Amino acid sequence: MFDWAYNHPIQAALAGTFFTWSITALGSSLVYLFSKASKKVFNGMLGFSAGVMIAASFWSLLSPAIQLAEEQGMNPVFQASAGFLCGGLFILLIDKFLPHMHVMTQHKEGINSSWRRSILLVIAITLHNFPEGLAVGVAFGYAATITAGSPAALAAIGGAVALAIGIGLQNFPEGAAVSIPLKREGMSKNKAFMIGQFSGMVEPIAGVIGALMAITMQSILPFSLSFAAGAMIYVVVEELIPESQMMETTKIATIGAMLGFTIMMALDVALG
Repeated sequence: MFDWAYNHPIQAALAGTFFTWSITALGSSLVYLFSKASKKVFNGMLGFSAGVMIAASFWSLLSPAIQLAEEQGMNPVFQASAGFLCGGLFILLIDKFLPHMHVMTQHKEGINSSWRRSILLVIAITLHNFPEGLAVGVAFGYAATITAGSPAALAAIGGAVALAIGIGLQNFPEGAAVSIPLKREGMSKNKAFMIGQFSGMVEPIAGVIGALMAITMQSILPFSLSFAAGAMIYVVVEELIPESQMMETTKIATIGAMLGFTIMMALDVALG
């Protein structure tokens, strides 16, 4: 499997992000089984997702970026810092100008728009998940730039696989956390499921873009890896953490975040 992923990084990125999308759809399908879920469960889900994304940002993206910058004779501090901040700024600008609505709070952001609520929700979900797909794609593309068969190449592919698995794990509760509240607000099960699984539909597109960036622009690969990390952390701090702490059961969200971080860290160390 690792040889195939090394020789076909774009297809590997597509396969990895189709996996993450399918897990999102699986989580979203829980709307057919449950019409509501407790606040504690939702807080735990969001906290878990936040923990996975924080761990993935460092272990799968920032750490390889710093190491690669050193190997290429670049300034690792500048490459990691600039890429990280640019990734966050990129999502900030989209967040500021693109009309969308947060799923949990129903808060509208971006420029004023008369678009329907369902469209605004889909845009928000797409904005949230684009960095995740981008990160998986960049990780697979990065692995393909290392000397074939070397321990570093195998470690990089293992890290990319771990990242895809980790993103998939956190996408399951994420899909449920979107679809079930929408059903509770009166939306039909089918429509709630469709909007919920939309949260992963953008990931294959972003994955291919990320892999192409990593392969064709190897000179800025440390920057690209850090960019993906910054975009993910922005989403965590802007959305997941605040929404998980809205209720009184904040300790559940904190425990979920710790668990998610640990699982993602263990996956990356074991496979990478």
